[in-house]
Amino acid sequence: MARRIVDPRAFERCFEEHFPAVHRLIARRVGTALADDLAAETFATAFRRRHEFDPRAGSLRAWLFGIASNLLRNHWRAEQHQLEVDSRLAADVELRQDPGLSDEQLSASLVAPQVAGALADLVAEQREVLLLHAWGELSNEEISCALGIPLGTVRSRLSRARATLRDRLGGFDFDLWVLADEQNPRRRGDTHA
Repeated sequence: MARRIVDPRAFERCFEEHFPAVHRLIARRVGTALADDLAAETFATAFRRRHEFDPRAGSLRAWLFGIASNLLRNHWRAEQHQLEVDSRLAADVELRQDPGLSDEQLSASLVAPQVAGALADLVAEQREVLLLHAWGELSNEEISCALGIPLGTVRSRLSRARATLRDRLGGFDFDLWVLADEQNPRRRGDTHA
């Protein structure tokens, strides 16, 4: 595995295999415009440091996500600011009235400010672990390797992040993408339901 990325042509295959997942994680954190640059920088850094990769310490995928996470940490303040702004913005009324929107798009536009606010409330370390798990689809072991922290710390941060989101979002249903109040029209004052 280590030899696999030392050779530049072999590294190119590594790039082709892992770039989409790294880019997807970064895009979810900072948007697609910045994700292009940060994903490219992740692989430029990995290429420069390819001799340092030790497969005994963890998977190549986890190592790459660790590099991406370090780059993302450098952009944490911008991300924090964006989450705070998003949490204050209500969904655009014109967007809600667009007949071309699917039910999923409409629901997402209605609850996005609450979800962004809840993510902004998380401690940075908890948010990082949660997003690597949810958006990066990394296992706890891979997150441990990527961030260079003990497995118990990963589990603790993930548990605390989930608890904070449950407290902040209340009855949020991630399957239906609605808040509890939106599921029960009577709570909104609709007496005809």
